[in-house]
Amino acid sequence: MITGAGRGIGRAVALAFAGQGCSVALVARTRGELEEVAAEISTLKGRALVLPCDVADPGVVQEAAEKALNAFGRVDILVNNAGYACFKPVWELSLEEWRRSLDVNLTSAFLFCRALLPHMMERRSGRIINMSSVTGLKALPEQGAYCAAKHALNGWTKSLALELRPYNIAVHAVCPGGVDTRFSREAMPHRDKSGWMQPEDIAHTVLHLATLSPRVALDIVSLRRFAGEPLA
Repeated sequence: MITGAGRGIGRAVALAFAGQGCSVALVARTRGELEEVAAEISTLKGRALVLPCDVADPGVVQEAAEKALNAFGRVDILVNNAGYACFKPVWELSLEEWRRSLDVNLTSAFLFCRALLPHMMERRSGRIINMSSVTGLKALPEQGAYCAAKHALNGWTKSLALELRPYNIAVHAVCPGGVDTRFSREAMPHRDKSGWMQPEDIAHTVLHLATLSPRVALDIVSLRRFAGEPLA
């Protein structure tokens, strides 16, 4: 089950898993984008379930999780990828923008985990991969709400990993640097993205994490493009 699956990293992750024979539940707000991804998956002879959903609405999230479980019988992997960004100085940030950033980047992950964890814990098996950001590891100007949400997501990932280890459920957060997506182009239109990573690069990492033994304690994974600078 992948949130934010209609485009960008979410789309790439969905196609990567479908290419490995996984059935994929696609979650995002825009049905048309999800249906396009589902059509691509069908060309791979994969199975996709389209679930238009406001990821910040608890009732809708619960309903989407139940539909996925009814359709597939189980959900082995949850990728919390839905994201929202509003980059501006804090004194220009509205309360609505602040709340939306926390709701989509942080609370949605909690809602989907809460909906699916009873099933995973009963089966004593599962994998949760939270899509964070390099801004969850450091601060950047004009990204206060986004940094706050991603820092919190990383902290919550670490706590959740400890809580779920006895149930054989592994939890990871992926923290990419610059990725050339519509999300980044809209949020940072003036940045040169010619050397940035592509969504498929992140999807490759997510796919790798999904195949690790749950005994592997790899909670936070940081990804940056290599441009000759030292990696930190």
